[in-house]
Amino acid sequence: MAVDKGKRDLRDRDRESAEDVYKVDCFANKMRISVPQLHELIRKHGGDRKTLERESRKFRA
Repeated sequence: MAVDKGKRDLRDRDRESAEDVYKVDCFANKMRISVPQLHELIRKHGGDRKTLERESRKFRA
């Protein structure tokens, strides 16, 4: 059966939301920073996941 290309999941999977507590905790643990530090990075740089990963590496160093 063919895939219906009109039914796509349009969520932003490459973005992080500061309001989703579970995702924030997981991302902070993955990047080895605290949740308040992650909130600060989201406020400063937005929710783009690649940017947050890059900036969290700088935050740890």
